[in-house]
This record gives sequence, C-alpha cells and structure tokens, in this order.
Amino acid sequence: MKPTDIPKYCLAMLLMACTVRSAAQELNCNVQVSAQMIQSSNREIFENMQRDIYEFMNNTVWTNNVFSYSERIDCNILINLTSQLSGDEFRGTIQVQLRRPVFNTTYSSTILNFVDENFQFRYVENQTLEFDPGTYRHSLISTLAYYTYIILGFDYDTFSPLGGTEFFQMAERVVNNAQNAPEPGWKAFDGSRNRNRYWLVRNILNKEYESVRLFNYEYYIRGLDMMEARASEARTSIAESLRLLQEVYRQRPDPYLYFLQITLDAKSDELINVFSAAFPEEKSRILAIMNEIDPANKAKYERMNE
Repeated sequence: MKPTDIPKYCLAMLLMACTVRSAAQELNCNVQVSAQMIQSSNREIFENMQRDIYEFMNNTVWTNNVFSYSERIDCNILINLTSQLSGDEFRGTIQVQLRRPVFNTTYSSTILNFVDENFQFRYVENQTLEFDPGTYRHSLISTLAYYTYIILGFDYDTFSPLGGTEFFQMAERVVNNAQNAPEPGWKAFDGSRNRNRYWLVRNILNKEYESVRLFNYEYYIRGLDMMEARASEARTSIAESLRLLQEVYRQRPDPYLYFLQITLDAKSDELINVFSAAFPEEKSRILAIMNEIDPANKAKYERMNE
C-alpha cells in the first residue's frame, strides 16, 4: 500500500506514533490479582504478586521504540487465582484486555479481550521478575512476556499493514522456549479444543490467516479513525474490511480458527453500535456477513435492527 493511499490526518498520526514514542516504557498496564477462591492466612503474598507483576509489565523495556508517556499502550492484565497447589504454585486464569484510542475522539476501541484458562505458575515473594528472550525460566515470566508481545503486535498491526510481525515472532519464540515446560498452555494439544498460547501465535503468523491482521489495519485506519470526520464513508470501509474476515472463514472454517474468533469477540459489540445507524440495505449486508462468520452470535447481531 502506498503512503498516498492513507488519509493525510491518519498519515500524520502514523508519523507521530513512529517519532514521539521515544522517552518512556511502552505499556500503561493495569494489573489486578484476585485470590478470593483461595483460603490462605498470608493474603500479603497476593498484594506483592500484583505489585511485582505491575512493575514487570510497566518497567521492562520491550522494544527498541520506547514510547512517550502519552503514547503508551493502554492494557489490562486480570489474574483470577482459583487454587494454590503448593506454597509457591498457583493455578487460575489470565485475562488480557487491549484498547486503542480512536483518532480525533475521546473513545477507545477494544482490540483484545479474552481469557486464557491454562494459567499455572510459581511465584516466590521478593524474587525479581526478569525476562530473558533466549531462555525459559518459569511460566509466570514467560506468560507475561508472551502476552506483552501479543499486545504490542496487535497494537502495531492497527497502525500499519502487518506492522506487528516482529512482536508476534517474539511471542512465538517464547512459546518455542517453553516446549519442555511442565505447565499447560504452551504445547499444541494443551487445553480445550487446542485453544492455547501455542495455537494463537501459530494462527497469527500463518499466511492463511493474514487477512485477519489486515482487517485490523483497515478497520481502524480507514474505518474508526475516519468516523468522526466522515461517518458514512467510514462505515462503508468497515463493511469492506469485514470481507477480509469472511475470506479467512471460507478458506479455513475448522475448529482451530482461534485468532479469528478472538478478533470477532473483541469487535461484536462495537460493530453493532457502528451499524445501528446505517441504512437498512447496509445493515442487511453486514448481518449476512456476521451471521456467516460468527453464527454463535447471530441473535446478538440482530440488535442492529432495534
């Protein structure tokens, strides 16, 4: 795609994203650890865990492009601990949420919002969390690093076509380093229907799923980022971008469309809001696409007609 294809104000936004990010860490990550299901006399360990994870996510330098304070990526890590297997070993879920500001508005759009149910790790109080991309140390550090690179990859993909590839490759490296780990989530057959960290990054980097990543770029740059200035044109662009998801669904409608489903889950409510104001003919076209590629939420999409 040529630079002249991008609206001028969006191009300015892209240039600012490339040049301004040069004075602080990349993430503005809120961390919450919930341990209500665990009976323990030492509740302080969970407060320390939350603090250490927060500092790890926000104080580690993850890229060569350090961001300014105002350009940091807003994200949430929500950890729900369900059991304590030993004094320092825990099991639970980790929820990853990522939002992106929409150009010329105060609105932030959800890029990711999903739960990883295969989260098991060891945590030792007062032990510094440090990430080494060349080796696997333990599951907590590797899982947090993995999702940091997933967050960076998704964010960069919304500003340039396939712009997050290097970060997704780093996430894949984390997975490869963890293939001998005893904890679940890292191997091909871990988890329900193979929905795990291994399959997510494998889908993302698979050429056959490339159109899902291109959708994220088109959806934002030609769609949401133009909504404030030219709403009708922006909706038309979003409608066209959905055909990229339809293309992937038709090519590989198999049980392993993990990446596609995560993208749909993040966008369903927003799509309903965007097209509720569309003309009936455009709504019908969108409903036809969404009912095909996301049949489980067919009733939900009917809210466009309310």
